[in-house]
Amino acid sequence: MSTLLQHAQIDWDDQGRPHSRQYDDVYFAVNEGIEETKHVFLGQTRLAERFANLAPHACMVIGETGFGTGMNFFCAWQLFAEHAPSDARLHFVSVEKYPLSQQDMARAVRLWPELGAYTEPLLEQYVAVHPGFQQFTFADGRVSLTLLIGDVLEQLPQLDAQIDVWFLDGFAPAKNPDMWTPQLFAQLARLSHPGTVLGTFTTTGWVRRSLVDAGFAMKKVPGIGKKWEVMSGAYVGPLPAPAAPWYARPAGSALPREALVIGAGLAGSASAASLARRGWQVTVLERQDAPAREASGNPQGVLYLKLSAHGTALSQMILSGFGYTRRQLQRLQRGRDWDACGVLQLAFDGKEAERQGKLAAAFDYDLLHTLARSEAEAIAGVALPAGGLFYPEGGWVHPPALCQQQLQHPGIRLLTHREVLELRKVGDHWQAWAGAQLLASAPVVILAAAAEVRRFEPCAQLPLKRIRGQITRLPATTSSRALRTVVCAEGYVAPPREDEHTLGASFDFHSEDLAPTVAEHQGNLALLEEISRDLAQRLGAPDLDPEQLQGRAAFRCTSPDYLPIVGPLADAQAFAEAYAVLGRDARQVPEVACPWLDGLYVNSGHGSRGLITAPLSGELVAAWVCGEPLPLPRAVAEACHPNRFALRKLIRGK
Repeated sequence: MSTLLQHAQIDWDDQGRPHSRQYDDVYFAVNEGIEETKHVFLGQTRLAERFANLAPHACMVIGETGFGTGMNFFCAWQLFAEHAPSDARLHFVSVEKYPLSQQDMARAVRLWPELGAYTEPLLEQYVAVHPGFQQFTFADGRVSLTLLIGDVLEQLPQLDAQIDVWFLDGFAPAKNPDMWTPQLFAQLARLSHPGTVLGTFTTTGWVRRSLVDAGFAMKKVPGIGKKWEVMSGAYVGPLPAPAAPWYARPAGSALPREALVIGAGLAGSASAASLARRGWQVTVLERQDAPAREASGNPQGVLYLKLSAHGTALSQMILSGFGYTRRQLQRLQRGRDWDACGVLQLAFDGKEAERQGKLAAAFDYDLLHTLARSEAEAIAGVALPAGGLFYPEGGWVHPPALCQQQLQHPGIRLLTHREVLELRKVGDHWQAWAGAQLLASAPVVILAAAAEVRRFEPCAQLPLKRIRGQITRLPATTSSRALRTVVCAEGYVAPPREDEHTLGASFDFHSEDLAPTVAEHQGNLALLEEISRDLAQRLGAPDLDPEQLQGRAAFRCTSPDYLPIVGPLADAQAFAEAYAVLGRDARQVPEVACPWLDGLYVNSGHGSRGLITAPLSGELVAAWVCGEPLPLPRAVAEACHPNRFALRKLIRGK
């Protein structure tokens, strides 16, 4: 999997229209671009009629090869807005090998002022678009866009979705033969179901024959403009092979669209928001007096990307999650709730400098690049001991503001001072109890209370551990305000928010006490000294009395593989019995349905990366619950799945 991003190389003609240098071809016809889209893709698939006939709360999933300038997406969204019932949803999934830069996208979409209601929301969120799965949310959640950035034959095999309508687009087969292959058509078939329809502008004979071989019934139909004929078709082939049962999707439910979320930190508020945006009524139960009172309550958290040059599941999750969080932050007040001031990771020794060099070679410059010491000091505004790796799109966030923003939805009801001690399944509903008091009930429950989820029997076996962390709050001084970016080494320090710097954070694997300690304030001041002696002097750190310092401590919650734990929960005992054969032969796939605890999900284990992984995990939970396209590659969703631990245990014969 390539992690290097290549933007589209575009030349603009004398009428301001884009032409691809990579493919030596135009993005759309000179005079009838929109009309062509409406005829080939919207008309041939009878999309207006399909939208109008959507069942209550149904979601139409459109798949596309070649996002380009987004014209097909904008036209489909416009048609959806005009014809679909108000409670229906549109999920558009599109692959793009060479995404347009922000500048080129803005220039292209302004060719269609009549589509401004659809193009402007994309431009507002068109940030941090990097390789892999990139999730966007529009129209208060009625419209989702999942962009798969990369080669179509690398990206589509990772997609877990059921596509209702295909737009088979992209540059012409003669210009882009690498895309139009039997492997592509096999992927279209894998993601289709009986009744999936397809539209395409090409009538090339071998394309038609290959689609027929893949299971599509194709026919030529009259074209438009210079295209005499185009093609449409429907999938008539067999159903795809199911996933391994322990990762298969739980069956959908016809029960009321009501859910309980336990915990109002980043994971809980994101889970609630993702379901509420899909038309669910969500009750959030929080044991404290307000949201984000525990690990999500620090005044400043860092959007810090700890990546691997090897494209690991964690690295893919971070890259997708970073983009999704950055797009969510566009809705908050910059300077008070967040700031894209960049993040600098110092190269504090030779080994770290070598690691950073490998990352700089593996990822695109806009995401990260190395800086010499003098360059790093110029960006940071203070003297530093070394250069390092700079993430220009990173920065700091006030996590409580993000939690509050996620919970501001008419479909969400927040109940504070509600500590859930027990879950009971009664009929089709889960009941949340506090001793003898029934707090709430619903068919679906999402456990998002960090390590506290282990108090509930279905999560008792999850290997979550708590790590205490303490931050120190330092009043800004006239000279410390020169700090312009977050700087990290073993700890981190952020530019001031409301006249205060956040410094941290300690790691304590043993203490269960949440009272801030003088020793850890001293430890944080030592971390500051390592980051920048100059900044420590500007903050008057040598003269500070650690006993007078302000701060807070909280528990991070992490898993052994550092990936979050997100997805549906199974009955542990029944799971061990159902798949006991794996202890003898790990290659077996028993045809036994997973013993799901219907309606029960978890979103936990985000460690110190919650700002990056928790919001997207809310979308992942909602996709599991609603049967929608997963916002992450299938293998990454499996790597985050709660069943992974029980599975490993069986295979290792424990």
